[in-house]
Amino acid sequence: MRHQVVSMLLFILISWQSRAQSPASMRLPDRGVCAHRGAMSTHPENTLSAFKAAIESGAHMIEFDVHLTKDSQLVVIHDYTVDRTTDGQGQVADLTLDQIKELDAGSHKSAKFAGERVPTLAEALEVMPVNIWLNVHLKGSPELAMRVARVIAAQDRLHQSFLACGMEAAKAAKSVVPEIMICNMDRRETVAQYVEETINGDFDFIQIPGKISKKLSRFSSSLRESGVRINFVKSDVREEYEKLYDHGIQFILCDDVVNSIKYAEALGIDRHSPVF
Repeated sequence: MRHQVVSMLLFILISWQSRAQSPASMRLPDRGVCAHRGAMSTHPENTLSAFKAAIESGAHMIEFDVHLTKDSQLVVIHDYTVDRTTDGQGQVADLTLDQIKELDAGSHKSAKFAGERVPTLAEALEVMPVNIWLNVHLKGSPELAMRVARVIAAQDRLHQSFLACGMEAAKAAKSVVPEIMICNMDRRETVAQYVEETINGDFDFIQIPGKISKKLSRFSSSLRESGVRINFVKSDVREEYEKLYDHGIQFILCDDVVNSIKYAEALGIDRHSPVF
């Protein structure tokens, strides 16, 4: 009997520790810096080396873009063509994964990145910590949204990932994974209209573009009262960071995360310590 009790207590303890360390239990940052396409100022954008550099710098969020290939594979690349960021040519949607994997996605940045490849979504998720926000910008149809949502759910990344997309893509994603988080990317003519529709649409994130204005504080207050987290696109200017955080912005997208993280740190926002 005593042996059974001890065994039961050990089982409960192990189960509790497992739950405590599970990804869903990880505390995510309240505010900080979002590495736009990874550390794209110093590394080839949307590549594994750019993501690793952003993580090492202490980024609190990483933004990256996802497309569907000709053979319906999910790849991480910003443009609709491979022309600008690889040594190849053509539309992403017209190329197979094997064809895209043959391309050099690093040499355009520097010879030291020669041989860097366009990653798949699965490869990108594999290098990401479980306690960092993942800002997944969808570049495509509702089919893309559904496929990405399923992968995020299957990889146990729902607690930290949100899809940056329009309403149609959001509906498609939620039809297959209802709990997936969404950042409203259906921007309107005015920030006021964009904020109002985001609040009324029950979104999880907003990504406000443009210049810093006095209205930001009012917008931020309304958004946060409604439980919407606030991103700002974008800044690498030291003087703007204090203003943006004072206005209630939570995450600032930047291209030069290596330096921008220092601006946040000087304002009392610690570099993020990744957990894998």
